[in-house]
Amino acid sequence: MIALDSNPILIDRVYGALRDAIADCTLEPGSRVRQSEIAERLGVSRQPVSHALHLLKRQGLVEDHGRKGFRVVRIDPARIAHLYEIRAALDALAARLAANRAGSDAAGRAELSSALEAGLAADPATTAMPAMIRLDIEFHRAVYRLSGNPAFEEMVGPYWPHLGRAMASMLDATEDRGTLWSEHAEIARHVLAGESAAAEAAARHHVRAAARRAQDRLEATARAA
Repeated sequence: MIALDSNPILIDRVYGALRDAIADCTLEPGSRVRQSEIAERLGVSRQPVSHALHLLKRQGLVEDHGRKGFRVVRIDPARIAHLYEIRAALDALAARLAANRAGSDAAGRAELSSALEAGLAADPATTAMPAMIRLDIEFHRAVYRLSGNPAFEEMVGPYWPHLGRAMASMLDATEDRGTLWSEHAEIARHVLAGESAAAEAAARHHVRAAARRAQDRLEATARAA
């Protein structure tokens, strides 16, 4: 996180910085969030930090921690499983619709190809976790946009921070990073070829496999705690 200049949407910018730090586990699950510390790091007063933390609390990303203020909510494996279950259905439908439109949306095709190329070009062994998560999300957003239905982003968007935390646990393993992008390539191949049934199946398989990998990592972390 870097210092932010004061402006009329400062609360939104502080909220965004904190949300992203929670999503990529820079602010670790269960860690205490000190308003004064955050304000100093971002170069702002405590007031926008306080407002931002209350927005994050409403989103289920931080919780009250007695007199100590707030702490980052611990990851609930059951909750993550439920989110992935819904995402499997949504992503499968989005991939099918994207494949149906791929032949008539040159800009959407180019965006999806670019998102895939960026992810494949990232070195799994050296790319930082926040960057890996951003690349993953941008790939899926490109599929959503190519589908032509903005409701996909509207429905999944609020849950990316929660899913991002699960992804961070999974992407900690270099081999999982490579597997994830191989699956992305398979989805994109079918979408760009206009193969709607195959695109739908590949997207559903990808989300379900990602859910299993994330669940395994989260359960292993819980056992080791």
